[in-house]
Amino acid sequence: MTHRIEKVESLLKEELSLILLYKVSDLGTSFLTITNVKVTPDLKLAKIYISVFEKERREAVLEMIKKKSGFIRHELASRVTFKFVPELNFYIDDTMDYVEKINTLLKKVHENDSKEPQGEE
Repeated sequence: MTHRIEKVESLLKEELSLILLYKVSDLGTSFLTITNVKVTPDLKLAKIYISVFEKERREAVLEMIKKKSGFIRHELASRVTFKFVPELNFYIDDTMDYVEKINTLLKKVHENDSKEPQGEE
């Protein structure tokens, strides 16, 4: 990945975070985070990964953001000076769910280790 793309991704992450915080406040959640932004090499498509703290609201929040993606892209265009403002595709980042699942499995393994009888001395 080039340094230019990394800078664009970082800028998009920062600006989109501000737009979602100040311009799109009616999403029905108080804990929304943009966890990652990936841009294609031609800078025409951006994949934005979001994390929503309330698990039961994730899909609803994602749908609301997708409905407002035109407005979000317009706001982004007014904040950045790119030749083309990339098309925005939003996705739920479920990395934390995966981490939680692994931690639960590791705890079960450790519980089973402590329950095994000790060998006779």
